[in-house]
Amino acid sequence: MAVGALGLSFGALSVLAGFTVAQTCALSLLMFSGASQFAVIGVMGAGGGALTGAATATLLGVRNSLYGLNLASLLRLRGARRLVGAHLVLDESSAMAMARTDPREARLAFWATGISVFVLWNIATLAGALGAHVLPDPEALGLDVAAPAAFVALLLPRLRGRRLWALAVAAAVIALIMVPLLPAGMPVLVAGLTAIVAAFAVRRAGDR
Repeated sequence: MAVGALGLSFGALSVLAGFTVAQTCALSLLMFSGASQFAVIGVMGAGGGALTGAATATLLGVRNSLYGLNLASLLRLRGARRLVGAHLVLDESSAMAMARTDPREARLAFWATGISVFVLWNIATLAGALGAHVLPDPEALGLDVAAPAAFVALLLPRLRGRRLWALAVAAAVIALIMVPLLPAGMPVLVAGLTAIVAAFAVRRAGDR
C-alpha cells in the first residue's frame, strides 16, 4: 500500500510532464521500476531527450540486475516463470526474499511482495494519471517532492560509514555543479558514473 501511494504521485507527475495516460500506464506495466520511471519523466519533462532519459533510467536500474544475480539460485525459475520473476525483481521483493533464511519462505515472500506491489503500483498509476486533470496545483500537494523523498529513503539506510557519506555528498555536489552546464538528465548520469568510478578505485586501493 505504501508503494502504491507513491504510484499515485508517479501517475500524476507523468501526465503533468507531458505523457498521456496510456503512455504513463505503459511505463508502469512494462518498465515497472519506480526510480527509473521517475527518472524518465523527470528528464523528459525538463526538456531532456529520450536517449538521456533512457540512459538515466538504465543507470538507476542496474541495481535490479545485481538483485537478480543473488535471487537466481534461490528462486530457480525456468521458462516463462523466469521472465515473470525477472519483471518482479524490485527493492521490496528482493529485500523481503533475502531477509528469510528458509528457502521456501523466501520464495513466498518474493512472489507475494512482487505481485502485490505490481498490482497496487499499476492501479495507483492509473488513478494518479486520471486524477492529474482535476488537481488544482500538484506542487502545492507535495507530489513534486515524492520521488526525491523516495530516493533519500532508499539511500540513507545504505550510508554506513564516513566513506559512503563522503561519496554521496561528492556525487550530489557534482550533480549540482553540472546542472547549469549540461542538458536535463545529464548531471545525474555524470554524478552517478563518477560515484561508480570512485567506488571501484577505493575498493582496488583497499585490496592492495
